[in-house]
Amino acid sequence: MIDLEERDDGVVMPVKARAGAAHNAITGTHAGMLKVSVTQAPEQGKANQAIIKLLANSLDLSKSQIMLVTGESSPHKKFLLSGLNLSQLRKSLDHLLPDLDFRS
Repeated sequence: MIDLEERDDGVVMPVKARAGAAHNAITGTHAGMLKVSVTQAPEQGKANQAIIKLLANSLDLSKSQIMLVTGESSPHKKFLLSGLNLSQLRKSLDHLLPDLDFRS
């Protein structure tokens, strides 16, 4: 299960990032975080931008709704997803990763 945090301005989602991967993908979960792989190198924010683009496309959000709040240079990141609540995000994640239970 992903350790999601609902706030007044949206939901904070922890992400375990892998930069320099063979392809861009959401690959599952690990230790309460969403696992994400991107092809961009972890330099000058390129991988972070690729993660934002991947999350936006996967969760049907605009890139402007996703903001990196912690972990700029770390593989352990937290993103604020604005314009949705916890139940909406859980429903979207359930469609992306149907084998996991996000309702708990």
